[in-house]
Amino acid sequence: MLRNLNPLLTPDLLHALRSMGHGDEIALVDGNFPAETNAQRLIRLDGLAATEVLQAVLSVMPLDTYVACPAFRMSVVNEPDAQPEICTEFQSIINSVADVPAELGQIERFAFYERVQSCFAIVATGENRLYGNIILTKGVIKPGD
Repeated sequence: MLRNLNPLLTPDLLHALRSMGHGDEIALVDGNFPAETNAQRLIRLDGLAATEVLQAVLSVMPLDTYVACPAFRMSVVNEPDAQPEICTEFQSIINSVADVPAELGQIERFAFYERVQSCFAIVATGENRLYGNIILTKGVIKPGD
């Protein structure tokens, strides 16, 4: 047991987050996402919602402030202007938990799959809402933080 850490941060997830460097990306994906097929490193959190995991991850990992968009969601197929409720929740969590809030960007479905393949790790959640997928870019922890 550790103090002041969200209990959703499992040993495997903490190891991955700590091992990531500046600019590395991590994907949090829903239960429908082909995580096993696309992962270099796979961390399973099957019983948890993607929103819970996002909140836990952002409690310890800074978002990158040196890129235009450090967080991306998957665009809705054939409706690029649609904003699923879960994506609205993602933005709300980023606004309230991230050390430096950022606007949630979006990537077309197949481009999202391709980008996930180069992520440092994929966290497969039990999220059952469609489009419950997000990619985060790790930032820098500055001296004194």
